[in-house]
Amino acid sequence: MSAIKTLSAALLQSRRLPVDRLTVRCEPEMFEFSSTQEIPPLEEGIIGQPRAVKAMEFGLGAKHPGFHIYISGPIGSGKTGFAVTKVNQVAQGGRTPEDICYVNHFDQPDRPIVLTLPAGMGSELRRDVKELVEELHAEIRKALEGETHEKRRSAFLRQVETRLTAMFREMEELAKEEGFILQKGQSGIFTIPMTDEGKGMSKDDFDALEEKERQEINDREHQLESRLAEVLRRSRNMQKEANNHLKEIERDTAHQATKHLVEALKDKYKNHGKVVEFLANVQEDVLENLSDLKGSSSSEEEESAPASLILLARGQKASQQTRYDVNLFVENGAQVGAPVIVEANPTFTNLFGKIEYRSSFGSMATDFTMIKPGAVHQANGGYLILQALPLLSSPGAWEGLKRVLRTRELRIENLGEQLGLPTAATLKPEPVPVDIKVILIGNPRIYYLLYNMDEDFRKFFKVRVDFDSVMERNRENIRKYAAFVGSVCEREKLLPYTAEAVARVVDYSSRLVSHQRKLSTSFHDIKDMIVEAAMWAEGEGGTAVLAIHVDRAMEEKNYRVNRIEERIQETMQEGMLLIDTDGAVVGQVNGLAVLDLGDYAFGKPNRITARVYLGREGVIHIEREIRLSGQSHSKGVLILSSFFASRFAQERPLSLSAALTFEQLYDGIDGDSASSAELYALLSALSGLPIRQDIAVTGSVNQRGEVQPIGGVNEKIEGFFRLCQARGLTGAQGVLIPVQNVPNLVLEPAVLTAVERGQFHIYAVSHVDEGMEILTGVQAGTADEEGKYLPGTVNALVAEKLLHMEEKWQESAKQSRKARKTLGGDTGEKGLSKKGQKR
Repeated sequence: MSAIKTLSAALLQSRRLPVDRLTVRCEPEMFEFSSTQEIPPLEEGIIGQPRAVKAMEFGLGAKHPGFHIYISGPIGSGKTGFAVTKVNQVAQGGRTPEDICYVNHFDQPDRPIVLTLPAGMGSELRRDVKELVEELHAEIRKALEGETHEKRRSAFLRQVETRLTAMFREMEELAKEEGFILQKGQSGIFTIPMTDEGKGMSKDDFDALEEKERQEINDREHQLESRLAEVLRRSRNMQKEANNHLKEIERDTAHQATKHLVEALKDKYKNHGKVVEFLANVQEDVLENLSDLKGSSSSEEEESAPASLILLARGQKASQQTRYDVNLFVENGAQVGAPVIVEANPTFTNLFGKIEYRSSFGSMATDFTMIKPGAVHQANGGYLILQALPLLSSPGAWEGLKRVLRTRELRIENLGEQLGLPTAATLKPEPVPVDIKVILIGNPRIYYLLYNMDEDFRKFFKVRVDFDSVMERNRENIRKYAAFVGSVCEREKLLPYTAEAVARVVDYSSRLVSHQRKLSTSFHDIKDMIVEAAMWAEGEGGTAVLAIHVDRAMEEKNYRVNRIEERIQETMQEGMLLIDTDGAVVGQVNGLAVLDLGDYAFGKPNRITARVYLGREGVIHIEREIRLSGQSHSKGVLILSSFFASRFAQERPLSLSAALTFEQLYDGIDGDSASSAELYALLSALSGLPIRQDIAVTGSVNQRGEVQPIGGVNEKIEGFFRLCQARGLTGAQGVLIPVQNVPNLVLEPAVLTAVERGQFHIYAVSHVDEGMEILTGVQAGTADEEGKYLPGTVNALVAEKLLHMEEKWQESAKQSRKARKTLGGDTGEKGLSKKGQKR
């Protein structure tokens, strides 16, 4: 075997990252203030979202139906606050919508009528109608009790009485002709037989008569009754006509006394036809129900009546008093510009209104005054802001909203009717015309789900306002960040931040997104950090928040959620999880993974081992075989096979069987960030070169052997660093990362200090050959024109091993063929053997 070609120290040093490339720092000197008290308040509603701002302005300016808005983005990016601020700015210059009223439909009480009036006139109409009804009642009572009406009524009654008297005299003459006398009683008119002296016959006298005479009197009485019945019929008809005429007299008196009141109000609302029609209907209904004004039962009568009847009477009286009310459904008198409604609980009734009921003698009753508006009614003519997830989770709410947007009118219905359930009879109010701009707020997943699965969604929500999770880290955005910190301090009544503390918050923002040239737009998380750091400063009795308070807030926040990480670190310290941090081992490498718990993510080292043996099975990954790996990881394993075939099997077949596994890993694994570590383990197992255990590895790899970037680079580095720190830093330990991930490095201060002191190192590589050189200290080697590698290099040793394995495989195969040929050619022995078996 040729001599090993070792790597020079200068080449190793060239791939080691200096400390200034491992993080990004905001210098406090760049700020023109010493405290956030000197910063003017943040004027913009959102920071670092130019795309979203432009889309929002377009959506709010688009008046055509269907251009409603969906705001998508990560949680805590300020979507709702931005929407409210931006919409309010536009709404202030909008037109104030009309008032909406519901009034009684006197012909069909179950179908209340909608009235729309300019903003503020709805309350005027309600007041005017209430006063009108009171004045109508007062004037009518006064007129009916007046001398003029009483004279007219009395004159008519005298005429009726004269006619009734004449009819009674007529009946008396008829009775006298038949020999009877008429007598009035409480139960009516009675006939009494008349004696010869012209007096009424007593019962004794009648009984003393002979049977024949009594029968004759009875016959004459029957004849008289039939003749009197006709006169009585005419009398009752006349009384009925008289009663109707009395009502007409009362109606005419009431009309003459009140028409000036109604006409005056009609003139006020002459430009609103439905209102004028309603006022005329009120006047007509009052005149048709004059009996209600003649007084109610006396207190003595109420006391003698059953309690149930008293309650029923009072309920009917209350119902009569509300039949002329105006239900001011939506009032915009105090509204300036267009309304902006944020509905936090978008249930069906909260959005589309409801009809309330009251209990009445064991049953539920309702009327037009119990119709209540929803958020859509209140936002009519303006803007409605909703959260997408609660809207979709509420039964009937999403379908109801689409129906409103489709028909551009809103009918108040029970949810049971929408779900097809049997419901009791209820009101059917006249629908309200709707002109509204809806702003939905949700995450991108809901947006794409609705876009692809609901064909109506793309018809109505044509404008997407897409929030980014990051923004550029430049002077302008850093200045806005400082203003944001100042605004939070002012709004939450916190201690002011010093320039150094603000700089630390800016660096924390880059840490959140793991990028040196980006800042986080998750202002909810940033605000939490600002508040917590201020709490620590107040607890120490400080007058301002310092950088140390921000650092403590970050440390304390991590401490509250890193219990699982500490337990895993303890198991590695105790040797329960086998991870080496010194020495060198063939076919073994320390890979790095990230465990994301939702509120906390941390790096965890994993031992990856490779074993090679004769065969042509290729690369076998144990986790893949037992279905513990996901698709991405399985893809990475197949790429390894392709890499070996393309590099070492151009001239001859590849005779390779290798097994890879993550030691002591019993749950699932996914992602291809360990594919470069797996490749290093395989190359080590084939070349026989031991891999340094004091260096951990992360990065995916492609078929060309190029190392590709991965996620969670900071957490992975810090996870291995904590293990090395706990065991004692040797000055040789470090982590190997893809060169593309260098801009993602925003490492914690402990790692930076160790690197600065030469106790820990970060290496950046772009190819697996560079990684093997660092891990083994041996040159990788480059193929010449004939595909040969410089002897003693990593690739040369791997090629020699593969060639040796191929030769062994060929030799083994040749011997197997020879043995089969020999065994198959000796038929005699074969036959004897069979005979022996038979025997």
